[in-house]
Amino acid sequence: MRLIIIGAVAAGTSAAAKARRNSEDAEIVIYEKDSFISYSGCGMPYYIGSEVENAEELTPRDPAFFKSKYNVDIHTLHEVLAISPDTKSVTVKNLTTGNVFADHYDKLVIATGARATVPPIRGVNGRHVFTLRNINDMNLIKAFIDTNRPRSAVIVGTGFIGLEVCENLKGLDMEVTLLEKLPQVTPGLDSDMAIYVQDHIEKNGIAVLTGVSIAEITENSVVLSDGKAIKADMVLVSTGVRPNTELAAAAGIELGVAGAIRVNTKMQTSQSDIYACGDCTEQFHQVTGKPIYRPLGSTANKTGRIAGDSMTDGNLEFRGILGTGIFKIFDMTVAQTGLSEREALEQGYNVAVCHNIKPNKPEYMGGKEMTIKGIADKVSGRLLGAQIVGFEGVDKRIDVFVTAITFKAKVEDLFHLDLAYAPPFSTTKDPVMYTGMILDNAIHRGRSLMTAQELDALMQSGEKYALIDARATAQYEKSHIETAENIPHAKLRAAVEELDKDVVAITYCNKGTTGNAAQNILMGRGFKRVYNLSGGQKQYSKTHTRK
Repeated sequence: MRLIIIGAVAAGTSAAAKARRNSEDAEIVIYEKDSFISYSGCGMPYYIGSEVENAEELTPRDPAFFKSKYNVDIHTLHEVLAISPDTKSVTVKNLTTGNVFADHYDKLVIATGARATVPPIRGVNGRHVFTLRNINDMNLIKAFIDTNRPRSAVIVGTGFIGLEVCENLKGLDMEVTLLEKLPQVTPGLDSDMAIYVQDHIEKNGIAVLTGVSIAEITENSVVLSDGKAIKADMVLVSTGVRPNTELAAAAGIELGVAGAIRVNTKMQTSQSDIYACGDCTEQFHQVTGKPIYRPLGSTANKTGRIAGDSMTDGNLEFRGILGTGIFKIFDMTVAQTGLSEREALEQGYNVAVCHNIKPNKPEYMGGKEMTIKGIADKVSGRLLGAQIVGFEGVDKRIDVFVTAITFKAKVEDLFHLDLAYAPPFSTTKDPVMYTGMILDNAIHRGRSLMTAQELDALMQSGEKYALIDARATAQYEKSHIETAENIPHAKLRAAVEELDKDVVAITYCNKGTTGNAAQNILMGRGFKRVYNLSGGQKQYSKTHTRK
């Protein structure tokens, strides 16, 4: 059996390795039009910033490695020009010699990846304007920096790669400006979490402009549509990627969302004996079951392994994704998984949301605060998604949430997880457990939460309400929400008879715990509609600092 694989980065090489493990007899050939294979694309920003000193650390494997270890023939600088499903053949061009030839397969894997999207901006093809998608891009950027010593940089887009490059360019003492067309940074996060990221970026000396569009890129500036010019000795365009599917489409293979190749759980395409994997394929979401396009290196490796197994008669099947992502920006860690609040609402869920602000471990052990946003379905109680910003222990918590959502956990299940505890690692009740407790109380135990956005809507509606600041008077006098009345928790029982039990009551404290205690008092005294402000004064003020 002759297996041909098109593409030799994460997915293609994973497919080849798994196919070889399953079959010692198969002939396995990979055609790759680039000169680099099986590289660590996620490490490229750190080489640009000199945190990774040797580029070879990102390209540890070459064709000779795969030949000796897996008996796989990898031909670099060979571009597949066409696929003929009827004759089970591919047309290949040797980019070094120009020779064009045909090769025949019994089974074929398409792992052509994705390419950077480049908006149609005047000047975007300038020699100082870059995208970062592969090792060649990385080397061009590094060479430009080493040769030209740029002092200013503009990054267009605020996704993972843009922010990671931002940090690394700042580390090279550049003046960096981030431009984002949307009204917030990190488009995958909800806006009430993205604000933490933007504040942190700005505190580290980065200029951030959201809600802007670009008119032109000149030799030394980026000109916005309003005429403002921003200094830019170099520009990185980091506005997303699009799947490389022209080859598949020309072969009559069905495409799905975002123009990515549609595959089943065995990575089979609409054409017999043709499989696809990696960034050129669509995936499906584990929560909604619907197709989505979220190209990530972890998914590419996973789908490559499944494709290699499937075409050698294995039984692995793809189980979908949650869109899990994590990145570091300066010393902050940002992570997300599952549905955002925005996505959950778009999918028709009746959502419960909480903002849980807790240290990753006790303060006496140097614990640092993290903010966890939990999103759940009010009807079923199922956890739908989580977002975390913090400085330590974020990766551990997001992976617990990933596992819980994958196995369809409900919010009440989180409290019962037997998580590891010792003071150097966690609080007695881990922040994950607290998130479950808060959402469980809100969904099943009448302890309703109100978000900052919902409070704003109530304040503007004209409906009568009572907003009670349950903190100490000194804290209230330092800062408080407009229209709030200060009734410290210790005095609330004595003052409760003076309050109108028929209006909506909202309690709050610094982060939510004392607000919940005040909520319990009011509910116990006969108040019918009582809400605790999610995340308290801290979350509310964070979302209102720019208003």
